[in-house]
Amino acid sequence: MPRTCTTKIVTDAAAKGIGAAAMNVIHLETAEALVQAAERSGKPVILQMSHNCVRYHADDLDPIGKAMIALADASPATVAVHLDHCESVELAKHAIDLGFNSVMYDGSTLPTEENIANTADVVAYAHARGATVEAELGEIGGKTAHTPGVRTNPDEARQFVADTGVDLLAVAVGSEHAMKSRTASLDIDLIKELKEAAGVPLVLHGSSGVPDEEIRRGIRAGMTKINVSTHLNGFFTRAIREYLDANPDVTDSRKYIAAGREALSAEAERLIGVFTDLD
Repeated sequence: MPRTCTTKIVTDAAAKGIGAAAMNVIHLETAEALVQAAERSGKPVILQMSHNCVRYHADDLDPIGKAMIALADASPATVAVHLDHCESVELAKHAIDLGFNSVMYDGSTLPTEENIANTADVVAYAHARGATVEAELGEIGGKTAHTPGVRTNPDEARQFVADTGVDLLAVAVGSEHAMKSRTASLDIDLIKELKEAAGVPLVLHGSSGVPDEEIRRGIRAGMTKINVSTHLNGFFTRAIREYLDANPDVTDSRKYIAAGREALSAEAERLIGVFTDLD
């Protein structure tokens, strides 16, 4: 079916009190694995690509972005395509023009006034074209939103949403990016306060470092869009290492990359169940 609006996936999940899986694409095989996970689970997935990954692909969004869109359009599953942590207003607008259903504008390193102005600019452009915008507060207590120990203030979250008109808000509630061990604890009371204050669905970044049951607790408290990258990359890489260890003479890269793709897909399917089957 054609790509699905990110807002619909997230608001439907919020209405049901479940999580919406948003999983990072690194290359074509990742995207294929994630779409396959959505098809096998019968649940939606948001394919998302970070600005850092755009830089990896020769600083050109179009080839891999168009491939993500083509995969989403060809799949019978419910799939949206999202640009994550975009630090450029121009790139965010280009992604929308390309056909991305949503973008996250990340102005977290900018002064507050500039972050708000840029985010509002992206929101106006996106909404005029039927696209969704996610954003986050910038510096909190002199530290960026991604710094360990930082927490989002509910009053500031309420004001930021009012000032920018964003559809989704990423909040700092105890998780961190790029964690390789699943040991983080979420501030459940703060999530409840933020859900009430923000008035829009909340996004959990850095969920790779959060154990399954802790993610479930976060969803029950009010988190909706759950981002995953590092955790899935680990499955992909370990499967390739295991295949090469067992087959040291292989030269056909399709063979070991296929092993990584299937391992990532299987774990993505499992996590989709973790986010959506809360009983």
